[in-house]
Amino acid sequence: MAKYKLVKRGKPGDTQGAKKWYATPISERAQSTTATTRAATQNTSTAPTEMDGACYLLRKYCEQQLLQGHIATIPYFGTMRITFKSTGVEDISTFNAGTMIKNPRLIFTPSKEFREAVINNLTFESAGVISEGITYGSVSNYLTATGAASGGTTEDSGNTDSGSSSGGSTDDEYPME
Repeated sequence: MAKYKLVKRGKPGDTQGAKKWYATPISERAQSTTATTRAATQNTSTAPTEMDGACYLLRKYCEQQLLQGHIATIPYFGTMRITFKSTGVEDISTFNAGTMIKNPRLIFTPSKEFREAVINNLTFESAGVISEGITYGSVSNYLTATGAASGGTTEDSGNTDSGSSSGGSTDDEYPME
């Protein structure tokens, strides 16, 4: 279940437009490696230490592939590649990679199967509202505390909505990337 909080903000690039309420994702803390390997191998014949070792070997292999300029395939998950920005030069002979290549990053691209397995099964749960630095546990708590009338809004609207993202953007969507 993906949790979100509602936050009021203006649309990026539109300083004059009215502020609207947007859902913002809330992520829980990640499990430790030990907890992850124990949970993933539960009810299997694979020992957590075997999975830990396999994950470590896969990581080392991905490092090697990326440092050699290859795209690293992570079986069942997707691919990882290196990207970066660069300063431009007019004279090719003055280009210096050490000072002109900037902000190297790793980009993960999920496989179609992995992406669909996650996105198509997402459900959403409201984790409250953030307004003027104050976090409210629910929409109804926010409405009560601020004295705002519900104005046709249902109790904790969208509390446990199912749905998936089409990846497109409309005027009322706020990209969270």
